Amino acid sequence: MARPDKAADVAELKDKFQSSAAAVLTEYRGLTVAQLKTLRRSLGENAQYAVVKNTLTKIAANQAGITALDDQFSGPTAVAFVTGDPVESAKALRDFAKDNPNLIIKGGVLEGKALSADEIKKLADLESREVLLSKLAGAFKGKQSQAASLFQALPSKLVRTVDALRAKQAEQGGAE
Repeated sequence: MARPDKAADVAELKDKFQSSAAAVLTEYRGLTVAQLKTLRRSLGENAQYAVVKNTLTKIAANQAGITALDDQFSGPTAVAFVTGDPVESAKALRDFAKDNPNLIIKGGVLEGKALSADEIKKLADLESREVLLSKLAGAFKGKQSQAASLFQALPSKLVRTVDALRAKQAEQGGAE
């Protein structure tokens, strides 16, 4: 029978997998405690970075319905459980890995879909959710301005056309 402390750890990890929008697996071999502390700070409140035991984490991931990561649970593993914007966390991990080559991004999962290390790096290249939403709002505003200009142009064009017809009729009436 499983030890109660290990069963509690598995249950806690399962909850983290289920409540997270994303999870990123990393290898941290060679990083100091101070560097790990810096990494945790750079992730902010959007993610929780935890050093985990491979066997327990693999069991917890499988119980949470995530089986695509099974082959990545080898070597010293830590998981960033992302509760906020996955793009911000991916950027923080990528930037930290640039400065500290000992941090290796193995892969992860985003809303149930497995991601490779390259896909996580592509995710990090995206702009944040707020920036994308503001660009979308700007595009909508631009389209509304174009529509308003078009609707405003129609009546004024009609008025100019009617004035031109009146002037032409006046010319023809005065020429007879």
